[in-house]
Parts: sequence; C-alpha cells; structure tokens
Amino acid sequence: MKATMELYLAFAITTATFALIPGPAMLYAAARTLAGGRRAGLMASLGLHLGGYVHVIAAAAGLALLFHAVPPLFMAMKLAGAAYLVWLGLSLFRDRDNTKRPTLAPLSAERAFAQSIVVEVLNPKTAIFFLAFLPQFVDASASLPVWAQLFLLGTTVNLTFSVVDIVCVFFASAVMSRLQRSRTSQRIMQRIGGSILVALGARLAFGDR
Repeated sequence: MKATMELYLAFAITTATFALIPGPAMLYAAARTLAGGRRAGLMASLGLHLGGYVHVIAAAAGLALLFHAVPPLFMAMKLAGAAYLVWLGLSLFRDRDNTKRPTLAPLSAERAFAQSIVVEVLNPKTAIFFLAFLPQFVDASASLPVWAQLFLLGTTVNLTFSVVDIVCVFFASAVMSRLQRSRTSQRIMQRIGGSILVALGARLAFGDR
C-alpha cells in the first residue's frame, strides 16, 4: 500500500509538471476566451475535459486488455512509452515554439463547448500521451485492478489539466476586461485568439508525428 501511494504521489507531481507546461489545450482555452469571452472559454474548457474522457476510457480499456492478454507486449509498450516521455522532456529544451500564440471567429458558448469536445476527441497526440504516460504508474501488485488504476490515473490527468485550462481562461478574461473599452483592442484580441487556434491546428496536422 505504501509503495502504491508513493507511486501515485510521483504520478501526481509529474502530472502537475506536465500540466503547467503551455500546451495546445491551454492555448486553445485561452484563445476561445479571447475570441468569445469568459463563458465561451469556460465552456471550451468543459468540452476539452469531457472529450478527454474518451481517451481515458480508450487507454484504460485497451491497456488493461493488453496487460492481461499479452504481458510482454504490455511491457514493451510501457518501455516505448517511457522513451516517448523522455523524448518529450528533451524536446522542451530545444522547442522554442511551444508557447506560440495560435486566431478564431467568435462562437457562442454552446458552439464552443460542442466544438471543443470534437477537437479533443480527434486529437491523436492526446491519445498517444495517455498510452505512453499511464502505464508508467501501474502497480501490478496492487489490489486495485489494472483497468481501474488506469482509469483513476487518466481521470487525475484530465482533471489536473482542466484546472490549469480554467486558470488560463480567467487570466485571459481579465486581460480582455481591461481592453473592452476599445473596439480596436477587442478586434486585435479576437484575431490573436483565432491565430492561436490556426497555428495549433497546423502544428497538429504538419508537426512531427
């Protein structure tokens, strides 16, 4: 039990570290806020959060099945995932475009919510991240089934990232509130928000696989 708690603590610290690194979801939520206001940003964050559970469930079900059916293959995937995470960490030292601001036309909060679910569900990098990250913290000797461990870990990741996204929404909203008196400033902020999303989409489509 102690070993399991220590493993989960290490997982929580690592997750928080990843969450604080500016990434696509964080910038997407900020961009939606800049383009449509706080409510649109919050609804976009909620959409991203709900869409994330598709990847959580898929990873938990698929990895648990693999663990029970072909343990050596699960271990191979775990090692491959570890290598991928090391590559991600090293890439942060040389990737100077990670905080680039991606532009959006304003949407209603409801449309921002629906669109954000689709954006997250169709994001292959989220799926790859879950497949690489979660197996590193599975304890085969724990009383909790593997699938339940994976679901718990995935839910923790999803919640942690969503909290950071919401903080970004409020920060972007505070910036907008100071600029609301100027129509020119509002148009500039909307274009900045839209540009962020265009850049993110291009990065996802044409970036390194």
